[in-house]
Amino acid sequence: MTQINAYLNFKGNCREVMTFYKECLGGELTLQTVEGSPIADQMPATERQAIVHSSLTKDGLVLMASDMMRNGVVESNAISLCLNCSSEAEIKTFFSNLAAGGQIIHPLGDAFWGGTFGHLTDKFGINWLLLYNQETNA
Repeated sequence: MTQINAYLNFKGNCREVMTFYKECLGGELTLQTVEGSPIADQMPATERQAIVHSSLTKDGLVLMASDMMRNGVVESNAISLCLNCSSEAEIKTFFSNLAAGGQIIHPLGDAFWGGTFGHLTDKFGINWLLLYNQETNA
């Protein structure tokens, strides 16, 4: 199956962000630091604890991130992560968890196209669209 997965870049707080997402969504989080990676000798000592790669996996969810573009990371609203939830309870839990410390743009509610929809920006500036449609998840 061909699929697209999000890969987020952060300015040194990848561990904090991905730990927050694990707390919000559950799943298994793996974090690999520069130290112990093949590029360790090429990096300054101050960068050894930076995250060279991380992944959060749960069922079909795969979210990856790193600290490796610190100087080139520009915050933008051009991209949103769209999370298709599998139940009404799941969308409510995920929305509440991700909204903590962030900003709710569109509260959870009935969508004109059917199902439940909510939009938020989390406390790290990442935009999330959450969807649940009972008919497509039956």
